[in-house]
Amino acid sequence: MSRINLIMLVATAFIIIFFGAAFRRPQLVPRGVQNMGELALDFVRINIAEEMLGSKGRRYVPYLAALFFFVLFFNFMGIIPPFMISPNALIAVPMILAIISWIVFNTAGVRKHGVGGYLKMNLFPPGVPWPLYILLTPIEAISTFILRPVTLTIRLMANMMAGHLLLVLFYGATTYLFFHAIWWLRLLGVGTYVAGFGFTLFEILVAALQAYIFTLLTTVYIAGAISDEH
Repeated sequence: MSRINLIMLVATAFIIIFFGAAFRRPQLVPRGVQNMGELALDFVRINIAEEMLGSKGRRYVPYLAALFFFVLFFNFMGIIPPFMISPNALIAVPMILAIISWIVFNTAGVRKHGVGGYLKMNLFPPGVPWPLYILLTPIEAISTFILRPVTLTIRLMANMMAGHLLLVLFYGATTYLFFHAIWWLRLLGVGTYVAGFGFTLFEILVAALQAYIFTLLTTVYIAGAISDEH
């Protein structure tokens, strides 16, 4: 059991406890935790799934909601003492989430168009002179089937890793200046602490934004896979 494994289990427990408390005894008129839970799910359903997929979005709400809240809570662990690192700052976690999203949108496309139709739609877009397919088809194959999960992984990991390193830098400098530096340098510790606190608030925004972007891009890929026109 590594520290990252423990953080992931704690974040998962937070998700289970929150939504378990929200919908344990649902009322017709939501109040308290149930109201917060419904608002959270409605955000994913309305602003992501239905916004991009229309009425077809309801089918994908369970996965998109799970994806959004896992990424969100994992990100928040990077600013909660004593954890102070997001599992998404390590490449394995966002890579697994990206691979699952890759499987979901490709499966959706195959179900809608069949294997042949889906590959034809992505590798041989209509309206292009056939000699250009020699150049275009490999580019489309790499872009659709390789780069999408790679970019999802790197975007999330890089943002969370950068935030973690900056927080370590600010608070590490604060600890050194307050407790180990000579007396006249301790005043600089006030500045590093204020900067660290300000960046912590900024990281809250980044954590939520990255969860939104990851889920939104997954939805965009699903929409492209099940669309009638490429």
